[in-house]
Formats: sequence, C-alpha cells, structure tokens
Amino acid sequence: MIDVPAPPAGPAPPAIERPAAHEVSYGVVEGRAGAGARRVIVRIDGRVARRLRLTRRAFRLEVDLPPREVTVRVETVDASGRRSSRSVANVFGLPRAARPRFRLLQFDPRLQTDVRRLATSFPGSAGIYVEDLGSGAGAAWNARATFPAASTLKLAIALTALARTAGPPAPGTWLDVVLRRMLDVSDNEAANRLLISLGGSTSSGGHVVDAVVRSMGLERTVMYGGYVLGTSLEPPRGLAARGVPLSVVDQPYWGVGKATTALDLARLHRAVWLASGGLGPLAAGRSGVTPPEARYLLYVLAHVEDHGKLGRFVERRPRTVVLHKAGWIDPARHDAGLVIWPGGILVAAVMTYDRRGAGTRSDVLAGRVAQAAVRRVSG
Repeated sequence: MIDVPAPPAGPAPPAIERPAAHEVSYGVVEGRAGAGARRVIVRIDGRVARRLRLTRRAFRLEVDLPPREVTVRVETVDASGRRSSRSVANVFGLPRAARPRFRLLQFDPRLQTDVRRLATSFPGSAGIYVEDLGSGAGAAWNARATFPAASTLKLAIALTALARTAGPPAPGTWLDVVLRRMLDVSDNEAANRLLISLGGSTSSGGHVVDAVVRSMGLERTVMYGGYVLGTSLEPPRGLAARGVPLSVVDQPYWGVGKATTALDLARLHRAVWLASGGLGPLAAGRSGVTPPEARYLLYVLAHVEDHGKLGRFVERRPRTVVLHKAGWIDPARHDAGLVIWPGGILVAAVMTYDRRGAGTRSDVLAGRVAQAAVRRVSG
C-alpha cells in the first residue's frame, strides 16, 4: 500500500462580523479572512453578489440585498484556488438607501396637502405624522393630540428590556420568545411578563418604561401599567422645523390610560432605526441599546403578522416592506412604523379615535397615508 499524503488544507473559514443572524442588514458585509486568503466572494442565497481581491485579512464590502429573509455566504480563496466558507442565515435584507443618517426636518407643502385631506376625511379624530428619513421632508396633522396607545407601546417595552441586556437575545431564549410573541402577534400576556421582569409588577414596570421614553424626548407618552388579557403645547426642541404643524387640532376625550401621540410614535420608530446605525437618542452609552440590538428589533418588526394597515397598499409595490407595530381597542386603531422601498425609507404614524368604533376605516386611512407619502417622496 502507498501512503498518500493528504492535500494541504485551504485557508481557515472567514470570521463574519456583519451581517448577523436574526438582524436586519443594509448590505454591509465585513469580517476577517484566514491566513493565506487572496480573494473573497459573497453569495446571497447561493448567487454571487460581489467579488473582492484581498490586500489584507480584514475585509468590508457592500452588496444589494432583496427585502426578505436571506442567507449570506462568504467564501475565501487562496493562491492555489482552495476555498473555505462560512454562512449566516436568517438575515432580513434592506436597501442601502435605508441606512441610518441624520436629516433636518423640513416642511413639505404637497405632502401636507395630502395628509390634511386624508385626516379630515376620517369621521372621527385622527392624528398623523409622516417624515421622509432620506431628505427630512415631513408633514403632520393633529400630531400632538393624545390617543389611547393600546399595543403601540409594546415597542417601548421591548426597547426597555433590550437596554438591560448584553447584546441581542439568542434564538429560543426566554427573552427572544417573549419579545417575538409580544411584537409579532401582539400577545398581551407576553407584554405583562416583560413589564413584571422590569419592575416586579406591571405598574412598576410601566414606570421603568416611562423613564426610558422620557429620556428619548417622548413627552406625551404614558405606559400606565399592564395590559388586559384578551385584548405643553410647544413643539419638542429640535423638531419645530420650517413650518411642520406639530400641534393639537382635535383632542379626543377618552379618559385615562396608556397614552401617546402620532409624533411620539414616529419618533420612537425613528429612534430604533437610527440606533441600528449607532446614532440618535438610543445610541449605546446613553440608553444602553446597541446597534446589534436595534437591528434585532427591526428584524422582529419585519415579521409582524399584520399587513392590512400601513402596508395595505404600499406592500403591493415591488420590493417594498413595512416594519411596524399596530395597536387597537374598539374606539381606537393605530399603526406606526418604517416604510422601506429600494429608493428610500420613511416613518409614518396614523392614530384614530371614534366612540362609535374605529373599524377598518382606520386601517384604510393608514394605508392611504403610507401610499400618498411613498408616491410623494419617491416621485
């Protein structure tokens, strides 16, 4: 018998820093190749997206990702053509145009005309806030009137819980399961369990959440305890920009309880988006929410099982997705979130109240607002 030596091994598999599993990605792929690697190839669901010749072991490149769940595979090749690879599954792709950045808020008169027309067509009370996060162009109607918050504040509970953890929760852990149930299917028991874990009781946990939203500048949002099982007038500093009407036009009278405004809900979602890039009021060192935790939270919002509100019409557009959290009780129905298409991203919040019952008219209003906004800002 002849003892044939084994062929030399290829480079060690690359270490992938971004993207990470169970997070959104804006198309940045970075990591470190094994010794001897000369080229790196990135595949998205098996198809080659980018090739790069390596001049050092650290690499960073950008790819275009489809707006859905994908698997990112990074291959490295040495001088002899030997390959090694590593894959990251469960990545939710977002376009490069949606990457977090700061823009100054400025009044968009044409968008304001659309918003006012739609708001005044609703038979009850409506509050609307819309902002193109790419340009800062915005419009609002009755955006600082308080409404019963319902389940919209479950996003604030999630942020508070993540601010007290070290990194995104691992899949299948208690926090991961409870967060997903609370946001994706809006489970009230899951929300109460998180509140109790934060403060020892739902009411004490609510005070903890209130402190976090106050630190973000959400001045008219109140958690007011847990959930029933079964289901000043000056604009905030820095937002009174070029005539966007951040005022109260029609304040519905509904008693006491969980409260928020269209402006506060929009700022809440905007803060999560900014934090995914290490920016804004939730950036690490201020609230304790890290960019990976924010990207994890956006990943969870991308799987919310409710497509009949903000996404009612815009999700018919190719490659358009909505990351959102809705809330409703009999007289009030709301939705707020991020609307993302290949050319950009906007934040929208639509709140409604009607003593006779808000019904699906509220859902249609939210859909029309998102549709009108995307048409305006995308041309």
